[in-house]
Amino acid sequence: MTLSGSPLEQSLEAFLTSLAQQQGSPHTLSNYRRDLEQFLHYLQSDDGAAISDWKVLTRKQIRHYLAFRHQEGLTPRSLQRHLSSIKSFLGFLQRQKVLETNPADGLRAPKAAQLLPKPVDIDQLQQMLDQPVDQNVSDKNRIAELRDKAMLELLYGCGLRLAELVALDLESVDFAQEQIRVMGKGRKERLSPLGGKAAKALKHWLDVRDQWLKNEQQTALFIGQRGNRITPTMVQQRVARAGQNAGIADRLHPHRLRHSYASHLLESSGDLRGVQELLGHADISSTQIYTRLDYQHLAQVYDKSHPRAQRKKKQDKEG
Repeated sequence: MTLSGSPLEQSLEAFLTSLAQQQGSPHTLSNYRRDLEQFLHYLQSDDGAAISDWKVLTRKQIRHYLAFRHQEGLTPRSLQRHLSSIKSFLGFLQRQKVLETNPADGLRAPKAAQLLPKPVDIDQLQQMLDQPVDQNVSDKNRIAELRDKAMLELLYGCGLRLAELVALDLESVDFAQEQIRVMGKGRKERLSPLGGKAAKALKHWLDVRDQWLKNEQQTALFIGQRGNRITPTMVQQRVARAGQNAGIADRLHPHRLRHSYASHLLESSGDLRGVQELLGHADISSTQIYTRLDYQHLAQVYDKSHPRAQRKKKQDKEG
């Protein structure tokens, strides 16, 4: 529906017109209109106390609206978007001197659950990475496969982010020290151990990299056929292709390989702080979100480490 008529509706139309003039995308404008029309419909109902002026809107009414939509089954992510739309609209009214304050300031919607990619089975990853490069293909395809193999080894073997992989230069790799220098988020550098298989795959790629080189000044570690630094989109496509060829369930992407790296390391070591450093996380809470330990592994850690668990085992043996 198109709003018109009442002062409440006229204010809303003025806000949407202002957004359109600021070159907001049609999709964004559509979301704002839908969210705010639903909010206004609630406020004009008995549940919303049937207000007739934005000046009487209270913080409590906004909270009640969010609770009402939550009971209707709206997800935390959708509630966050609704609240963001309401805050933006009321902020507009405040700038227009319609409101003295924004009653939505400081309100928070429920946090959306962070969806984690499913780690790939270790054996499946091993089989994919150990698959030899097909020598019975054209030179172009063979070079591409050698490059892709090296990229896959670094994504899983070093837990790199997609942007970190793309940004690697030739000088980032130190074969003598068996490490790579990674530029992480916030321009923060870290050193990541370079495993033997990753080093071997990299050397094989570097043996053929010059065949695609168009400019001797190109410093990118991974390049495409035209000699330019490989793009994130190309990496995503090649990783997905490798996963599909290996029969891995669900789409394989760089972030899933990074998550698998973290999960497999944590399952083997239980060293959350160590995994935090290897991932380049500034806050350990990020690592806790990234990694998941199943209950069986946690129970094993408890049985091996907790003094009461050990004592119980000892008593069981003595009994």
